[in-house]
Amino acid sequence: MLTAYLSSLLVDKNSIDDLFHEAMIVAWQRFDDCDLSKPFGPWLRGIASRLVMAEHRKKKKTPYLLSDDVRVAISEQFEKIDSSAAETWEQRSVALGECIDALPVDRKKIILQRYLEGQSAQEIATNSELTIETCKNRVQRARGRLVQCLQARGLLSEVLSHE
Repeated sequence: MLTAYLSSLLVDKNSIDDLFHEAMIVAWQRFDDCDLSKPFGPWLRGIASRLVMAEHRKKKKTPYLLSDDVRVAISEQFEKIDSSAAETWEQRSVALGECIDALPVDRKKIILQRYLEGQSAQEIATNSELTIETCKNRVQRARGRLVQCLQARGLLSEVLSHE
């Protein structure tokens, strides 16, 4: 869902991917600030929104502004998704943890290094004596397995996972 949200704000696929990962790292680091009695999606989208604005400032670009009607429609759609009983924070986090645990040991390690510890692909590659391309490929394959696992549990739509 975060990818879909970022795609509504950005055009460049690389920027979408980069800001998705950065938002996840920030969310992980600030998890203690999250009020889990409230919907998780708006909190995560707030982080992503601030990162998008920072990206625009850094690149000295004027953000593409959506009309009020379009922004309201996007917000309403995300609120509908957030309220879906099949996708509570607890279900998502438990399922993600189980999917990570189901990864082969080397893939689990690389996912934890990248997203939990916040190591760059270059740092992981250097510490693991891998080429940067091998490291990136392993991260990509591990993420692919996580997507498949979450789809199998009904917690990730196939349309959003392919964006």
